[in-house]
Amino acid sequence: MRHIVFTVEGRPRPQGSKRPFVNQHTGKVALVEQSKHVGDWRARIAYAAGQACEGQFRDVPVSARVDCVFERPRSHYRTGRFSHLLREGVPSHPITRSTGDVDKLARAVLDALTGPVIADDSLVCSLAVERVYGFPERVTIMLGER
Repeated sequence: MRHIVFTVEGRPRPQGSKRPFVNQHTGKVALVEQSKHVGDWRARIAYAAGQACEGQFRDVPVSARVDCVFERPRSHYRTGRFSHLLREGVPSHPITRSTGDVDKLARAVLDALTGPVIADDSLVCSLAVERVYGFPERVTIMLGER
């Protein structure tokens, strides 16, 4: 049973919604990604995945685990000589809108894996996604053959 783990550093970006765009010259409608950061993020994941996996999971069912690590905001920490300690009552996991929904974070990763690693994201039989605090910001992706 094959298994691979790889990490891509950088702030994890969610796959945003798409909006319709009408070409004024042709009148054709195209769907345009609303998130300006997700294209670069998916390209970085696709490159790292291609290097790590080398097509191992192309046409087989896979399980995927996606751990998205976000840096804690400065506001979570105390000030002065206790600035290394967390304030009371801060959340243990990222739960703000700025970190993205787990389903949209997973969609960005699976879309990036489609092509360089797996033929289609329908091959993913099992998926676990988690948002956690840590440093540096990154995503760790674990793929295993089912």
